[in-house]
Amino acid sequence: MKARLNASRDRIVAAALGIMAEQGYAGCSVAAVAERAGMATGSVYRHFPTKADLFAEVFRIASQREVDAVARAAALEATMADRIAAVIETFAGRAWKSPRLAYALLAEPVDPAVDAERLVFRRAYAKVIAGHVAEGVANGEVPAQNPELTATALVGALGEAMVGPLAAGVAGPDTIPGLITFAHRALGVST
Repeated sequence: MKARLNASRDRIVAAALGIMAEQGYAGCSVAAVAERAGMATGSVYRHFPTKADLFAEVFRIASQREVDAVARAAALEATMADRIAAVIETFAGRAWKSPRLAYALLAEPVDPAVDAERLVFRRAYAKVIAGHVAEGVANGEVPAQNPELTATALVGALGEAMVGPLAAGVAGPDTIPGLITFAHRALGVST
């Protein structure tokens, strides 16, 4: 019984994530999610009492996937500068592959409960970056600085730089290299 309930819940979340990737948050309704999941709307509400509850879970899952992807990419690099570049390349590259989803995760107007998950997502990115900055400071790659403050500022700047192009569905070929250059300069990476 529990496995069947979990499978239904997973189908609901997958359906919601698919719709959000295609249409953004504004294009999602519980009825559309239920239809895509192949169940009645009431069944969705048995698992998630409100649309906000459902999409808070969707944001949590989608955001964690993205944070995990950038952390894995950064872990493959030897220097702090290369790890930061890997974070940006992975973050931006994945965003361009699914711009509606990325825009929804970053900036689209959402319910307050969903927006709270967005903040968790930003803090998780900042934590990944702060660890690399702290290592860079410790081994002399960059000047002394507050890793948490620097990482939070970078996450904010990178997200803000991506919002316009994602909303418009266009990115220039120099976007990712430009973001990397910006981040390296902000950190004080020697070139």
